Amino acid sequence: MSRPAVFFDRDNTLIISDGYLGDPRKVVLIPGAADSLARLRRAGYAIVVVSNQSGVARGMFDESATQAVNERMASLLLRESADAIIDAHEYCPHHPQAPLEKYRLDCDCRKPRPGMILKAARELDLDLHRSWLVGDAPRDIEAGHSAGCRTILFVDPSLPASSATLERMKAEPDFRAGSLPEAAEIILSDR
Repeated sequence: MSRPAVFFDRDNTLIISDGYLGDPRKVVLIPGAADSLARLRRAGYAIVVVSNQSGVARGMFDESATQAVNERMASLLLRESADAIIDAHEYCPHHPQAPLEKYRLDCDCRKPRPGMILKAARELDLDLHRSWLVGDAPRDIEAGHSAGCRTILFVDPSLPASSATLERMKAEPDFRAGSLPEAAEIILSDR
């Protein structure tokens, strides 16, 4: 039987980022990330990270750096809670105006399109209609809605707004949360 998932954006949702993070030594968890993920996993949700990584397409760092950041994030989460397990890391290294031709692509995986979510759903046998997406930008909310998930716009007032968070909202989130524990509580109380 398919299980539900919580899809999380990575940068400024699970980890603090100034926009393009390619150095695993600079990974810092958002407060409450490990406990929130652990609570959701114990409640039966798969945890999937879905992240646009146009820094790769812009030549700022390579895919191995993205993977190293993901591995560091996963290790810090596990250090704080043994149940804070990420089931899959999906990322899109493309950008339609990328300076690197190899990554210059208008693909289905780049949010606001739902390709990363749909791929994870196929590979992990996830029930998207019982799933959620938590992200800090309008494109996260659009991707979640396009995939059939409920959505939470995560706005931590202590973090500086990125250019992605300032984009025009084309789809309204189902909920808003100012912390990851609050987002987890919304998900767990809306079962």
